[in-house]
Amino acid sequence: MLQADRRAEYISYCASSMLAFILSRIGAVYLAGIVFLLGALFLYIWNFRKTGNLVDLRGIFSLSWIGGEGIACLKLSRLSSPWETVTWLCFFLAYLCFMLGYDFWGKKKILQSNVSRQNTSAIKCTENEAISDSDSLKKEEMKNAVQAQRIMFCIIFLGAASLSCFMLEAAVLGFIPLFSPEPHAYSYFHISGVHYFTVSCILIPALSVLYVKLTEKWTFVRTAVLALGNLLAAAIPILCVSRFQLLFAVGFAAVVYLMLYRHITWKMVVAAAAVMIPLYVLLTIARRHDIPYLNSIFEMKYSKMPIFITQPYMYVANNYENFNRMVCELPEFTLGIRMLFPVFALTGLKFIFPQVTAYPLYVTKEELTTLTIFYDSYYDFGILGVILLALILGSAAVWLTEWVKKKKNPVSFLFYGQFTIYLGLSFFTTWFSNPTTWFWLALTFAMYLLVGYERKETQER
Repeated sequence: MLQADRRAEYISYCASSMLAFILSRIGAVYLAGIVFLLGALFLYIWNFRKTGNLVDLRGIFSLSWIGGEGIACLKLSRLSSPWETVTWLCFFLAYLCFMLGYDFWGKKKILQSNVSRQNTSAIKCTENEAISDSDSLKKEEMKNAVQAQRIMFCIIFLGAASLSCFMLEAAVLGFIPLFSPEPHAYSYFHISGVHYFTVSCILIPALSVLYVKLTEKWTFVRTAVLALGNLLAAAIPILCVSRFQLLFAVGFAAVVYLMLYRHITWKMVVAAAAVMIPLYVLLTIARRHDIPYLNSIFEMKYSKMPIFITQPYMYVANNYENFNRMVCELPEFTLGIRMLFPVFALTGLKFIFPQVTAYPLYVTKEELTTLTIFYDSYYDFGILGVILLALILGSAAVWLTEWVKKKKNPVSFLFYGQFTIYLGLSFFTTWFSNPTTWFWLALTFAMYLLVGYERKETQER
């Protein structure tokens, strides 16, 4: 049986979804959008109050997915169209099944945690209590020092690999996107296999947060390495004219910071906005996309809408429209090929079986190719695919949440941080059929093993 507060959450979600559906069907699209936006905000606050965690995965996903649906319901662009009933059902089931997966495994995790705590208490009662607080503190300091050293090694490795691969791509391709007159130069700056390492520098800021948390002794060399690593993590996305990579690097570090410190001030928010907004605008300009060009692409119903509203609106809303277009036009399901694309890409099998890349994207406009996290799951298996992926994501969310609470390995926060970004941008792309996602997760796993090995080693000393 669900707890009373969880039942209230389900009821509020189902009621708001039904109301928004009815309002949209009768043409009250603004009211439908407002209902979804208020529902998303309510669910986020509800989960935040339960956990005290600003980046609670359940709350983040509700804010992103349902909030994005609300923005899309406003229908501010001529590219928007009434959604099919199947589209509405998929969007509804996506969050509902996420909650079901989360609650099902959440119950099991709670039971396991209770048993584990009882066993731990019994063991502690029989342990020799001769170990002093000072000895325990000394062991903790030794463990942190070793972990900090290994994290610094990871930062140096990622920085060197990223810079080397960037220079290789620039030399082979003969241009750097920031200095190229070509409007879509960033799309062509890519050497297969190499670019994965080029963009991996975006993991450095989050690693730096872990390093600062663990280290106590600072030297000029360590400070300089950390500063250079983070400068590189910002410079390469800027040189590649990649707004997404820059925002990912900053957002990823912010999530890890909030998990470790659970503290944020308005001054920090304002300072981040003061830096990031101008950079975002400058990168937009550097892409050679002027306002008339963007307006011609977005086709807003109100032609005088400011571009700083139009652009983020379309980056959210049109992805839901692309999903609806796929529902309308998809002739047959691909039975796993789309979601398995990372396997074909990372192993090189896509060159042996080029047909795996031949499936078309169903989008409202050729230039607007961003998608939702559930696009490929529907492409593969229809409504069943959306249900299965949502259940898996909910299960993974609760497992990660319980895992990081143990704090045995600081790199576990990197897994949580990445998953938070993927759920927080659930309206943006098909994260889990993207090879880069799995490459970053593989790098994170390698770092987890490295840091975890050192942790065990220090325990034996």
